[in-house]
Order: sequence, then structure tokens, then C-alpha cells
Amino acid sequence: MGAFQLARGVELRHNSVVKMTGSMVAGDDVRTRDLVARSILENGPSTAAILGERLALTPTGIRRHLELLIADGLIEAREPRSAAIRGRGRPSKVFVMSDKGRGQFEHSYDDLAVAALKFMSSQSGEQLVDQFAQSRADDIERKALDSIAKSSNKTAALASFLTEQGYAASVDNKPIGQELIQHHCPIAHVAAEFPQLCEAETTALSRVLGTHVQRLATIAHGDGVCTTFIPKSSTTTSRSKTSRNGERA
Repeated sequence: MGAFQLARGVELRHNSVVKMTGSMVAGDDVRTRDLVARSILENGPSTAAILGERLALTPTGIRRHLELLIADGLIEAREPRSAAIRGRGRPSKVFVMSDKGRGQFEHSYDDLAVAALKFMSSQSGEQLVDQFAQSRADDIERKALDSIAKSSNKTAALASFLTEQGYAASVDNKPIGQELIQHHCPIAHVAAEFPQLCEAETTALSRVLGTHVQRLATIAHGDGVCTTFIPKSSTTTSRSKTSRNGERA
């Protein structure tokens, strides 16, 4: 098996166990709490009701696990974004993974991926690592294009796709554009060693959206989230001016 095939066989994604401490107890509770934490990590901000349904837990059971995870500082409870939560009455709180929680996840599979890429680099040079990064980015681009093909809001659809891939993504609208925020990075540990992965991924996002984008922050470099700025297109700006002035500027 060649070096490139070896690396392709390594899944760049967290598949590990949370190290529960503090108020955690042994037995089934620990395993269930691990599933709750992993579900939040991989699916992004979630309400207690969604988590309970996703993991087949009773309302009382899910609340108990969430309270203990909060007590240990592994997750945080936040008010939901108004656009993200719809329904009658007061919106339910959403639970998100804290920086401490992300740090508690072991990186055994990531360590294997790093070792494989280091082997590729030592045997064949950085060029093969670059090819791998590009191959991965091409795969993301292809899947993302298929996912958002029928959507009228490409950025929102892309955020949904990335969330399904474990990035826990959301969109923040700004006066001069949008910020695509990834609250989790499944390959942060690997990308810290090989920034080519982030660079190729950013280029892929640009091609998917059909516009220039700029990475403002990355978890791989120590930031709390990955933030990609998407400027308003010149077409959008021109249409806006036409609407305000009655004639094209």
C-alpha cells in the first residue's frame, strides 16, 4: 500500500471518548453522558428535546446528563438564535460544547492521521501531502454542491451541510457580508500540523459559493471557532443601490 493510499484510509474525524471527571460516575451513566457530549460536538447546538429524541432518552434523563456536563464545564447552555429556533412560547435553550469539552476529547484517530501524513511527507515530500489536501477538498466541494444544488440560500445550505459533516456550522449576517462560523473542526488536531488542509478547504468553500471568501480564524490555530467571511457580491450591491435610488449607480 502506497503512502497516499495509507493516508486516504485514515478518516480525519474525532472518533474517541470524552474523559469524564469531577461529578461523573462509573457505569452506564458515563457511557450515556459520552453519547450526549459527542452528539453536541458532532451535530452542533442542540436543545434538550432534540438530544432526547436523537438518543432515545427521557426528558428527566437528558436533563440530568446535561446538568452534570454543565457542572463539569464540558458544555454550556445558551439562548438560541431567533432564526434557528421556531415554535410557540419561549424558545428552549441550546447546549453547545465548551472549549474545555472539545479539549477533553482524545485525538487517537487524529494522531494516526498526523503520523500517516508525516510519513507521506518524509517519503515523498510536501507535494504528496498537498495532493491529499486537494483530494479531500475536492470531495468536500463535490458533496457540498450536490447538497445545496436546489437551495435558494447557498450559505445557509452550506452551513447545514457542514453541520452534517461534524463542523457545527452557523451563519452570522453582517452589514457587508456574512460570516460562516464552524463551532467545531473534526480535523483541527491534524490541520494544526498540516495547514494545507485548511487552505484547500477554504478554496473549496469559495468555489462552492461562487465568490471569494476569507478565513478570519481557525480552531487549528488556537481560535475558539473557524470563521470564514463571505462578502456581499457586486451584483447584490448593485441591485441594492438600484432599489434605493430607482436607477443603477
